[in-house]
Amino acid sequence: MSEPPGAAVSLAEAPPVDTPSKSFASQRVQPLPRPGRWITTAVVLVVVAQIVHGLATNPFYQWDRFRYWFLRPAILDGLGVTLEVTALSAVLGLLGGILLALGRLSGSPVLRAVSWTYTWLFRSVPLIVLLIFLYNFSALYKTLSLGIPFGPAFVTFDESRLATDMTVAVIGLSLNEAAYAAEVVRGGILSVDQGQHEAAAALGLPKGYQFTRIVFPQALRSITPNYVNQLIGLIKSTSLVFYVSLLDLFGSVQSMGSTYPGDIVPLLLVATVWYLILTSLVSVVQFYVERYFARGATRSLPPTPLQKARAALTDLRARLRREAAV
Repeated sequence: MSEPPGAAVSLAEAPPVDTPSKSFASQRVQPLPRPGRWITTAVVLVVVAQIVHGLATNPFYQWDRFRYWFLRPAILDGLGVTLEVTALSAVLGLLGGILLALGRLSGSPVLRAVSWTYTWLFRSVPLIVLLIFLYNFSALYKTLSLGIPFGPAFVTFDESRLATDMTVAVIGLSLNEAAYAAEVVRGGILSVDQGQHEAAAALGLPKGYQFTRIVFPQALRSITPNYVNQLIGLIKSTSLVFYVSLLDLFGSVQSMGSTYPGDIVPLLLVATVWYLILTSLVSVVQFYVERYFARGATRSLPPTPLQKARAALTDLRARLRREAAV
């Protein structure tokens, strides 16, 4: 039986199937237009440009005097005092905070009560009040002694000779810092999974070894960012030691400002820039400390700024090659 003409079409005569000119792998996904983001970015850039223009062109800031004062010996001496007070207070405050945190977590009701009372008291008293009180402490107690309560004293010394301006500043800042560091450390210890405590106890390890080798290293991942915030606040709090006659960075600026009243604005800008530099350096150290303690807790360590720059440069080169190929 013969087929009617045109009923069958040979494969050679079949219409070709349309093939895409490019493979899916070589095609780029076009992002959705986001006009709101571009408008917001443009507004922010305009505002930032206006701020920078005002800072650069306003003669009130006296940038020539700023450059004159920025590295003057009086300013650098005050900066050295600020660094010394900050370093000593940070170390003593952290050590005191660890002891207070362990007291809060202790099984002894006396230690818990004393630690809680200390934290409550020194977080309630303003730092400036504490510093002024310590500065005038010799008016309350002429001499200090060590001995049996209500009994004989074994060692007696003159308080006014020991309480130098530096000593008063470091003690005051350390006492205040320890109260806040105690809560930071206690929160970090409590953030460690309870199973870690149980596993360490099941191994039969001594309590001190459990804390220093197992619990505390894990708690540092939570303690570090919170305590660095405290450290930045401590750097700025050192400006209050001027009120106990210690010439730190802010005290030196105040002293120079009273001598040269026409330079008070550039002197304040000098102090501001130095505080910005100090806090920025602390933030950089914080990044690398957090990155160090993140080992084993994340699949991959966060990239450093240099690694981010290299990755961005590599991505830019690849994008330029793709566009050139098209």
